[in-house]
Amino acid sequence: MPRALTSLLALFLPRSLRSSLPPRLPLPLLSLLPLSGLACASPSLPDPKEAVQVYADAAARGDADAIYGMLSDKSRTAMSRDEVRRRVAEARAELAEQARSVTAPGVVVKTRARVRYPDGEIATLELDERERAFRISAADALPAGGRTPEQALEQLRRVLARRSYAGLLRVLTPATRAAIESDLRSLVEGLAQPEGLEVRIAGDSATVQIPGGHEVKLRREAGVWRVEDFD
Repeated sequence: MPRALTSLLALFLPRSLRSSLPPRLPLPLLSLLPLSGLACASPSLPDPKEAVQVYADAAARGDADAIYGMLSDKSRTAMSRDEVRRRVAEARAELAEQARSVTAPGVVVKTRARVRYPDGEIATLELDERERAFRISAADALPAGGRTPEQALEQLRRVLARRSYAGLLRVLTPATRAAIESDLRSLVEGLAQPEGLEVRIAGDSATVQIPGGHEVKLRREAGVWRVEDFD
C-alpha cells in the first residue's frame, strides 16, 4: 500500500475498525470522534457508525476537504489541508477500496474514550451499547502487565509515582509478589507485641531485632522516633 494512504488514514480512521479490515490493510488506526461523556453516555452521544459512513462517502468521492474537516485538532496540527489534498490525490483508488471495506457487512464499530490524568495515568473506557454506559476496559491503577518490556517499565513508573503499594504488587511477577507479601506478613506478626521486643538505643538511634529474622532501625528527630530502615 502507498505510504501516502497509510499516513493519511492513520490520522482519522477509528482504531476500533482495525481488526475488522481485510488482512491486506494493516493500518495504524486512530480514534476519530471526541466523546462528550466519560462515566456515562448521554442520549446525544454521536453514533460512531455515522462518522464511519461520512468518512466512507468522503473517501469514495476523494473529497479531501471533507476528510480534513473530520480530523481532530491534533491531527490538523500534524497535517495541513494542502497535505491532505495531496495525499488523497495520490491514493484515490486505494481510498475507494478502503471506503468499501469499512462499510462492509460484519464490520463492528466500537466507541472508546481514552483519558489522561495530570499525573500521567491513563484510563480507557468502552461504551456498552446495551446499557448505553461507559465501562472501564483498562486503567493504570489496575495494571494487567505490559505486552513489551517498555510497557512494564512504564507501569512501574506510574505506580511508583502514585506511591501505590497495591499497584506495585500488581506489576510484579507472582513469585516476587509472593516473596514480598510473605516477608511483610512475617514482619507484621513479629511486631504484634512491640512492648516485648528488646530495643537497643544508642543516642538518637535504636535497633530492634524482630522475630522472623527482621531488623528495624529507628532514629529520633526533634524528639520523635521514626523508622529509618527495616528488612
